[in-house]
Amino acid sequence: MDMKTSITNVRIDGKRLWQSLMDLGAIGATPKGGVCRLALTDLDKQGRDLVSGWAKQEGMSVTVDQIGNIFMRRAGRNNALPPVVTGSHIDTQPTGGKFDGNYGVLAGMEVIRTLNQHNIQTEAPIEVAVWTNEEGSRFVPVMMGSGVFCGAFTLEHAYGATDVDGKNVRDELARIGYIGEQKCGDHPIGAYYEAHIEQGPVLENADTVIGVVPAVLGLSWYDCTVTGFESHAGPTPMEIRKDALQVSTYIMQEVVAIAKRYAPYGRGTVGSVQVMPNSRNVIPGQVKFSIDLRNVSDETLNRMHEELLAYLEQTRQRTGLRIDLERVSYFPPCPFHPDCVGEVRKASAMLGYATMDVVSGAGHDAIYAARLAPAGMIFVPCKDGVSHNEIEDAKPEHLEAGANVLLHAILASAKVVA
Repeated sequence: MDMKTSITNVRIDGKRLWQSLMDLGAIGATPKGGVCRLALTDLDKQGRDLVSGWAKQEGMSVTVDQIGNIFMRRAGRNNALPPVVTGSHIDTQPTGGKFDGNYGVLAGMEVIRTLNQHNIQTEAPIEVAVWTNEEGSRFVPVMMGSGVFCGAFTLEHAYGATDVDGKNVRDELARIGYIGEQKCGDHPIGAYYEAHIEQGPVLENADTVIGVVPAVLGLSWYDCTVTGFESHAGPTPMEIRKDALQVSTYIMQEVVAIAKRYAPYGRGTVGSVQVMPNSRNVIPGQVKFSIDLRNVSDETLNRMHEELLAYLEQTRQRTGLRIDLERVSYFPPCPFHPDCVGEVRKASAMLGYATMDVVSGAGHDAIYAARLAPAGMIFVPCKDGVSHNEIEDAKPEHLEAGANVLLHAILASAKVVA
């Protein structure tokens, strides 16, 4: 059998991958079958130690940078080449699951185990990355490790972030022993792939195994404040009220309408509302609420932004109430590199898996990695599209399929030595 044929027939060990997920999921396991392993806690240290230990067993070198990102490296024939990197995160939500993030790291580890098992050498080195504090559930900003790595924000800004108890990132990294010496960003990347559960229902509803991810939705986050006038709910006639909540509901409905006008990738959500004084028999005098707009291109996202501003001005004129809007965060849409997207397509076709394009509505470390190198993502279905929940689940055969695609996409980029 020639090398081309033998490489084509190489597959990962699905049972070994599943067992790795279960072993990592036991650290911080919750009674409902999920995981609570917040960033930079003792449990996070245990998870990091476990995964780093597995890497060392496979003969990989382990490097940690100043923000705690872990890079586990399998040497190539030409180690002067920038590595092909795969990975994700192992921190979870307070009521998280076993697969979000963890799958991307352990699928990468399974790729390494498979290459070692078959004595396959690559021209470029291959690395598995564990990015720090992707979830942002304990420390803000989200995607902290990859964000500092690519220069989206400074190390000092990240170090100064505190949790609800006032503990900061720098001290907690040092406490668990994961504040490395390598300067963030002094670590080349030749290409980056990230395998992930979809965290949505599209693949499952389409009965499709592999999602090819051409892009991640951009998002605009806003805080909106509508100020009216508080008065008694009984004596105050309807025609003279300045009801901040009623006016807010008009805006909330328009947020949804804007998203629907920019289908299929338009998203519009109001997820947080504060009503003052929040009393049964007082007309609300002020309402503060969040607005989340998303779409797949800067052009459409900017048009949605302009339509929101225009509607707010119309509503001010119509109601006479004060309406303030502040844009608090903006992540531009992230198109992935056509070369990496193409390798995912080719690997899926070679393996015989059904595919469809799925634009990601959630943020991932791949967004920041894509600023530094060609990048791509692989999605697999999750049960009922549920994620960030203890009942998060995925089928072993789907996880195996995604890891096989990851394997062959990586091999195409790292180049097999004949």
